[in-house]
Amino acid sequence: MIKLLRYLKNYKKESFLAPLFKMLEASFELLIPIVMSHIIDIGIADKNLSYIGKMAVIMAVLGIIGLTCSITAQFFAAKAAVGFSKELRKDLFSHIQSLSYTEMDRVGNSTLITRMTSDINQVQNGVNMVLRLFLRSPFIVVGAMVMAFTINVKAAMVFVVTIPLLSLVVFSVMLLSIPLYKKVQERLDQVLKITRENLSGVRVIRAFHREEREKEQFQTSNQLLVKQQLFVGKISALMNPVTYIIINGAILVLIWIGAWQVEGGIITQGQVVALVNYMSQILVELVKLANLIILVTKAAACGNRIQAVFEVKSTMTEKKSSVEGSNREEAVIFDHVSLTYEKAGDTSLMDIDFSVKKGETIGIIGGTGSGKTSIVNLIPRFYDCTKGAVKVFGKNVKEYSFYDLRKKIGIVPQKAVLFRGTIRDNLRWGDREADDSAMWNALKATQAEEFVREKEGGLSFSIQQGGRNLSGGQKQRLTIARALVRKPEILILDDSASALDYATDAKLRQAISGLDPDMTVFIVSQRAASVWGADQILVLDDGRLAGKGTHDELLKNCQVYQEIYYSQFPKEGEADGR
Repeated sequence: MIKLLRYLKNYKKESFLAPLFKMLEASFELLIPIVMSHIIDIGIADKNLSYIGKMAVIMAVLGIIGLTCSITAQFFAAKAAVGFSKELRKDLFSHIQSLSYTEMDRVGNSTLITRMTSDINQVQNGVNMVLRLFLRSPFIVVGAMVMAFTINVKAAMVFVVTIPLLSLVVFSVMLLSIPLYKKVQERLDQVLKITRENLSGVRVIRAFHREEREKEQFQTSNQLLVKQQLFVGKISALMNPVTYIIINGAILVLIWIGAWQVEGGIITQGQVVALVNYMSQILVELVKLANLIILVTKAAACGNRIQAVFEVKSTMTEKKSSVEGSNREEAVIFDHVSLTYEKAGDTSLMDIDFSVKKGETIGIIGGTGSGKTSIVNLIPRFYDCTKGAVKVFGKNVKEYSFYDLRKKIGIVPQKAVLFRGTIRDNLRWGDREADDSAMWNALKATQAEEFVREKEGGLSFSIQQGGRNLSGGQKQRLTIARALVRKPEILILDDSASALDYATDAKLRQAISGLDPDMTVFIVSQRAASVWGADQILVLDDGRLAGKGTHDELLKNCQVYQEIYYSQFPKEGEADGR
């Protein structure tokens, strides 16, 4: 948490002025009991109305000045806290964006969302309250004790006993609460994870009639969160009653001692009232301090969780400047590549070895879980191979900067993801400078031109979040068009035409092949029809390269490819159900 305070460096003035004005307010507040004691001992005792009026004016002035100082302090504290959270959130988001897929998989999306939202809000509230009260409350507690000593040393000894006792209670509760609040936030991660999965998979849940089971699972996780919150809440709730008991007991002792001293003529009635007022001030401030400590405890737990994300370093090292590839003919080379995902029991890819010339079309086919997506994820360096080397245009992908490598590549992932905005906005993800002509050319190639022209506004048609107002096939064609707008040297289609019919898929592949003769295309699919026209087909089986060659070659000598092909295109006679 302490490391996060560096985000206050741009708000040093506000961080200094907020507690300063709060302490000024506290100074004026400490003078009120003295003024009140003079009103009792002089004004009321002597029935001097003019003196009472003068003291009342002084009290009003002190109150107005204190209020002004308080408002000013709150303004500076709020400005510093909001600015702090803005800088922190910006840096945290940038850091998350810098993490590789490996770290994203390890930490988890739900955890990162909680850090970005709930945790930062808690830290912001903590910073705000610390700037306002962290110095003010101790200042009044110590100041009230000092003022009590100026009135009467014997009576002030009650303060000397009370304050350490209260401090013991406060800090004991704080030490117990800090680890518990951390567990509460971790449990909140679990609830958020379940919520996110349910919302993203709501159609599947309803399709399989699993609503009740999911409700039970959520209820169980939510109840655990409630139990933990109640447990730590009960511990924190002990602070206020225990504090009130100690303070009220101290006030009783103070009144008892004061009464005897008034009777003995040692102190005046007004001074006893001032001592009681100072004890009451201590009560109020320690209650504030207790609540502040609870809030700071939560903020510290959340701050430590945020710092833990900052301490997650990407396993990928990026070259700041990259050298252009030396071999422009060999577009992609896999040199005995193996891949094992972090914390995975088995190797996902084993000894993959092949090369691709510029302008070739490569088909990658295999059963579910055979490693097709893993191969294409290594080309733009979403993951690093654990053995061997992946080369793009003759250079190891690790020698490129991320920008220089990925600007050569247009990738269409398995899941079609579109963002809220117009079709034009989404296509410009491929190229910010693309004009409408380039977009229409890409849409024409992906067989999307017709339906886009039918939409109201054409390229200006507004897409809802996640493309909810489009069909699956329309989303897939737009994501392919987005990649084509980029005019990549290497195009990767990762099972991106699964929602298209065979005729549209064939037209799309034919149009892509006619765009740029130098563009290297990778087509990942489970359809044999999608890859049989490729210059080279890679057949994967359980992470291994089971076959490599053209359609005709594989149909003769690759058993895995034969099984896939004949399951989709039965031999003569088998189609009749033989």
